[in-house]
Amino acid sequence: MDISKVIINFQDLLSRIADPGRAIAMRAYMKNHFEFLGISAPERRKASAAGIKDLKTATATQLLEIARALWECSEREYQYLAIDILAKHWRRLGAEDLPALLELVQQKSWWDSVDGLAGVIGDVLRKNVEEGRQIQVSMDEALQHEDFWVKRIAILHQLGWREQTDVDRLFNYALALADEKEFFIRKAIGWALRDYAWHDPAAIRAFLHQNKDKFSGLTLREAAKNLDKLGN
Repeated sequence: MDISKVIINFQDLLSRIADPGRAIAMRAYMKNHFEFLGISAPERRKASAAGIKDLKTATATQLLEIARALWECSEREYQYLAIDILAKHWRRLGAEDLPALLELVQQKSWWDSVDGLAGVIGDVLRKNVEEGRQIQVSMDEALQHEDFWVKRIAILHQLGWREQTDVDRLFNYALALADEKEFFIRKAIGWALRDYAWHDPAAIRAFLHQNKDKFSGLTLREAAKNLDKLGN
């Protein structure tokens, strides 16, 4: 597979539908951290769908090489495209690819790319857990990382796992990060707890009641957001 041709093809597809006028508003929404082509998510996915499907025979190494190349492109839509590719073909990724994924987390980091990669990493980890591998230790290490975006990955990686959630790990991670001042960590803790509340609201109520003095108001509000409408 010629990776450079793959990248050029995607660049050609997206450049055709770029909207400079819309790009101004998109850049402002992202606090001017990134340049944009001005393409909405539905438009991007429609334009790139065939090209992403054509990567069905790509190896994990090739997928990651494509993702890294797209990460180097200036406009933010290319990072979104890289995540789309990894999300579509995540079953070809394994535990050995987690370091490469976490490297992407630390480049051009903001909530949009980090949360997209959290979904990919969560899928890879969940598959390994289902196959009996003790792979979540990698997230124990990520929780101690100096980059708070990597910590955010650790706290969010079990989103959507429901009954497969390692509840002790979820609660221990939340407590370990409870003193963090970073907004994106405080919000992530609340999000992770709120997500599990859909499966076991009683457990979340009890945990929040027992530890309400340890968490920020932001975390508590996020965690309890849906508890009033959930049963026991």
